[in-house]
Formats: sequence, structure tokens, C-alpha cells
Amino acid sequence: MERTQPNSKPNKKKNLKPGSSDFFSCLWEESWTYIKTVVDVVREPVLILDKDFRVLAANEHFYYTFQTELKDTENKIVYELGNGQWNIPALKKLLKDILPKNTFFKGFEVTHEFPSIGRKIMILNARPINFTEGVTPQHLILLAIEDVTEMMTVAETFAGHAKRIESEFLE
Repeated sequence: MERTQPNSKPNKKKNLKPGSSDFFSCLWEESWTYIKTVVDVVREPVLILDKDFRVLAANEHFYYTFQTELKDTENKIVYELGNGQWNIPALKKLLKDILPKNTFFKGFEVTHEFPSIGRKIMILNARPINFTEGVTPQHLILLAIEDVTEMMTVAETFAGHAKRIESEFLE
């Protein structure tokens, strides 16, 4: 007899046969739940893109940082977000190479002027997520965005002060 907690569902996994479509569907659901959970706890803004660069999901930090909403983000091509604000040729090239070459990138710096939130300096990192659903390979891209605007502003301020002090010292 299978033991269940009150109000819990019977364990359907026991009835799944490896290789069946239900098995792969269940595996995909569990994988997607796991991926979304990890993305949701990350402190940096994160996008999950499909092979066509369509946004499948974004975390709360993405919506907060870029002052946007789910309806304006999910199911949109990343380059079309915010009236094309992410249509950056170098970013397009990097993202385009990730899946076919099974590569990744780290530390890609982007400076962009956003109409509603102003100038942002960001460090982008992206990696592929590859798995098989049934017999069909699935390819996703995890894109993490670190907003370093404040840190860079402080560094520029310190550099300006250092230059001023140096020039005063040499006079």
C-alpha cells in the first residue's frame, strides 16, 4: 500500500516507463521547475531564452532592474525588448554562437542608455542548457545580467579625484 500525506497526490512517477512520452513530459516539467527555482533565487537579473532567442522566463530582479513587466518580456525576442534596446550587434553575435558551438561567454560589458531608467553599465554572462525531451533535443540559453553602474560610477569618481590630487601635487 502506498502511503500518502493528507491532500497529497499519489506518486505518478512510479507508473512511468523510461522512454515513454509521459516519462519525458514529467522529466521536462521537473527540469523546468528546477531551472526556474534556481533562476528565481539569483540576485542578478536573469533571462531564459529558447533557441530562437525568445524569452521563456525572467526573474523578479530582471523586472525590477529594468522596470518592465512579464507581459512586455516573456515570449518576446530578446532583441525586441524595450523597443529594441537589447538589439546590440556584439551581443547578437555572442548569443548566436552559444548553441551551435556549445560555448558560453563571461564578462561581456555593455553600456546602454535606457529611456526609462537611464544609463546602465552591465556585465553579461551566458551559458547553454541542453537536454532531451523525448527524442527531441532542447536548447536553452541562460543569460545573467549584472548591473555594475554604481560600482563604475564610484570608480570613475575615485579616478577623477586621484587625477585632481596628482595634478595639484605636481604644481
